[in-house]
Amino acid sequence: MNKLSAYSREWFSNPRGDVLSGIVVALALIPEAIGFSVIAGVDPKVGLYASVVIACVIAFTGGRPAMISAATASTAVLMTGLVRDHGVQYLFAATILMGVFQIIAGFLKLGRLMRFVSQSVMTGFVNALAILIFLAQLPELVHVPVATYGLIAFGLAIIYLFPYVTKAVPAPLVAIAVLTAIVWGFGLDVRTVAHLGELPSALPSFGLPEVPLTLETLQILTPVALTLAAVGLLESLLTAQIVDDMTDTPSNKNRECAGQGIANMASALFGGMGGCAMIGQSVINVSSGARGRLSSLVAGGFLLILLVALQDLLAIVPVAALTAVMIMVSINTFSWRSLLQLRSNPVPSSVVMLATVGTVVATADLAKGVLVGVLLSGVFFAGKVSRLSRVRSSLSADGRERVYRVEGQIFFASAGTFSDAVDVQEPVKRIVIDVGAAHFWDISAVGALDRIVLKARRHGREVEVVGLNEASATLVERFAVHDKEGQARSLPSH
Repeated sequence: MNKLSAYSREWFSNPRGDVLSGIVVALALIPEAIGFSVIAGVDPKVGLYASVVIACVIAFTGGRPAMISAATASTAVLMTGLVRDHGVQYLFAATILMGVFQIIAGFLKLGRLMRFVSQSVMTGFVNALAILIFLAQLPELVHVPVATYGLIAFGLAIIYLFPYVTKAVPAPLVAIAVLTAIVWGFGLDVRTVAHLGELPSALPSFGLPEVPLTLETLQILTPVALTLAAVGLLESLLTAQIVDDMTDTPSNKNRECAGQGIANMASALFGGMGGCAMIGQSVINVSSGARGRLSSLVAGGFLLILLVALQDLLAIVPVAALTAVMIMVSINTFSWRSLLQLRSNPVPSSVVMLATVGTVVATADLAKGVLVGVLLSGVFFAGKVSRLSRVRSSLSADGRERVYRVEGQIFFASAGTFSDAVDVQEPVKRIVIDVGAAHFWDISAVGALDRIVLKARRHGREVEVVGLNEASATLVERFAVHDKEGQARSLPSH
């Protein structure tokens, strides 16, 4: 009963805000969907149908209310080769397989992997995305009529000043309506939605991909589908985390994985391309007052109404109005505080953030940027933890025994320091390695212990390992080779 009540609140707790926000998002989706279709090498209707279907389906299946999913650039760039070499039907088939992989990821609870993405990577991801959103608007800012600049400036003024008048209506929606009225009323010669590409005039129809059901087809589709699934989930989970922070509410990341898969499969069955969450449109949605699932459904549903029933009205909307909205999104998305924190934050954190931004902007690939950031975070963390281990030694009064006391965490990053600290060539009869204050984490640590013991034996030293805790002892017992010769003893700590 509680789950049903919670689900109902996700739908109907904020109907007015969700509906108005969804209308704004629907308008903002149009140029993006058409542009991404061009990137993928398909007809504009493929991207538009995808945005309609994915937005509507994810409203029911997703794990993050108020997040917008549709056709995206990050997935579109991965489709170009498949469409060029095999045609759009193979794209539909790959999108279905992409959905299957994402549903499997949901069942395997891979949403938990978000715990390994550091705050520095998240900040870098957000900043890079803000820069990419702004760069995507540059074609609308060069070689355009002078009136375009005036419209964009006026649109931004409305967006930022109208909330001081009232917040009852989303400012971006007011800006779009006012600029459209100005362009239509004065007959200004500027680019409109009609100039972006041919808009579909019919409802999307259901149909299975027309591809041969053979092993060869599966071999063609699988690599593309796996890549699409991974990139789509990465961007969706990162965007979900951002919306979590913006709204101070949690989301179900595993459900989001499966929900993305269901939405992508539905998109392909209705002639659409694959997609994922969109941070720009999600920020527009939340900033305009959305908090529930209804906003995603309205965004998809109103987009379909615009395409089919209100196409004449849609055609006269100036691109300048949509550009003003996306510039606002870029400005609001960028973490300006992170620039001030570059000097106060630890150097590794700043390096990770800047590397993430640099990689994303240079490659226009969010997945590569996040991967670089996560890897750097891991390297810096390993380096930091490795410095928390140390080895101290003492020599017995008679000079016949050297005791090494090992403290801290012994793993791949600190194993070398551990093994180098033990001098097996010192002319003592016996070496004692006391690891009572240490913990062995992996086979690199065990390998370091093996090297010490085996080298000491070759130099004629007796070796005793003492103090292994239960977990470390289990690891040593399974993987060490020195104990298997029966020449060294591992004694429990007292």
